[in-house]
Amino acid sequence: MKTPFKIAPTPPARPAPGPARRGWLVAALLSAGLLLGPGVARAQTVYWTQRDLLGDFFPRSERVSFKQFDLATDVALRADIERRLGYPLPRTRYTVYVATTAGQVDGYALFDDEPGQHLPISFAVKVSAAGLVERQEVVAYREARGDEVKDARFRAQFVGKSARDALRAGDDLVAISGATISSRAMALGVKRALVLIEGLLLQPARSASASARRG
Repeated sequence: MKTPFKIAPTPPARPAPGPARRGWLVAALLSAGLLLGPGVARAQTVYWTQRDLLGDFFPRSERVSFKQFDLATDVALRADIERRLGYPLPRTRYTVYVATTAGQVDGYALFDDEPGQHLPISFAVKVSAAGLVERQEVVAYREARGDEVKDARFRAQFVGKSARDALRAGDDLVAISGATISSRAMALGVKRALVLIEGLLLQPARSASASARRG
């Protein structure tokens, strides 16, 4: 039997039954600070709500929880992430969604903004338990031009990429003619999502596993 799709903080809160469940989902997303997406709320075109996209990212997962991180409190980790990115993080607080089934991680998702030519582009990245991009979507696009970055052909270039890949438009990614700035923005954003998930979740998990084996 398929378990209803859930979003909860970590550790998860228990949803109320019946009609209250919708309110609980909204409350969970609001507590994550991302119901309307980071950055500017007035979008020219909104392609996804976060709830719908998380459901589409993880249709078979038993639950989707979230973990919140404030890198202002971990200077060393922030410095390491910024070193890998090559620029200062635009903010210190991030929320990573974690999909699980039977206690095993199915994958991760991160919602973020990246500046376009004039306004931020809201996007989301689905990352496998191994740290590889499985899917990338434009959530909201606010520019008059350049929205071709939402097309499947462009987005497919990110699939299989990891935090170790350069992810530079014009290098290992083909930029869209007439949407060069948007192409570069998405390359930067996906790379940042990968490095954040690697640094915040995957590396600590590997270290904990290695310590357990040694112990």
